[in-house]
Amino acid sequence: MTSAKGEEPAKSLHDQIREDLEAHILSGDWPPGYRVPSELGLAKHYGCSRMTVNKVMTQLASAGLVLRRRRAGSVVLPQRSQNAVLEIHNVKDEVLAAGGWYSHEILSRRVTDGGVDLSCLHRKDSVPFCFEHRVIALDSVPDARDEPFADQPPGTWLLAHVPWSEAENEITAEAADAVSAARLGIAPGAPLLVMTRRTWKNGDLVTEARFVYPGGGHRLRARFTPTPG
Repeated sequence: MTSAKGEEPAKSLHDQIREDLEAHILSGDWPPGYRVPSELGLAKHYGCSRMTVNKVMTQLASAGLVLRRRRAGSVVLPQRSQNAVLEIHNVKDEVLAAGGWYSHEILSRRVTDGGVDLSCLHRKDSVPFCFEHRVIALDSVPDARDEPFADQPPGTWLLAHVPWSEAENEITAEAADAVSAARLGIAPGAPLLVMTRRTWKNGDLVTEARFVYPGGGHRLRARFTPTPG
């Protein structure tokens, strides 16, 4: 079903169920240890198939919101108090946690004096999800010189091969320029969420990456408690 011009597309029942359950957990309405209603019970409540509910519960488990136990159901997990801005996110894991099929394409790759300079398009279900530009320092990561990143996207490969000791994330809201708009299939000037990340190993720069997401299609969320005074 397509929405009228200027209106947001109607949410699927799957998305509605996921957001409802997330709201119960993240608001504290369902505290840690709370037993989530059974899949059969949720399917009856929402008037959907058990398969739809099962997919939602799989996504919640992947996101660390619930623990699923065979024959015992699902329980709510304690949520980390660390702000999401301080975490090292992997775009592939973001797509998989959202229940999507992940793929990536290296759009450009060249070796410069500064290291390996590359751009990568991440897709969810064949639709552009995130556009990444990254420079990898060869002094810290010499193996990157000959790595094509065909089997694994750059971020996944780095997390698996290079230990890091310090990281910095910076998040900004920007308007899409012509290049970002073309890569993401959106209109120039559309809102973007941009994360710039730098990581170091023992004081030496490992990589600097810029991740560009369509503004309406990406969320950062953290649950936290007051710091004891």
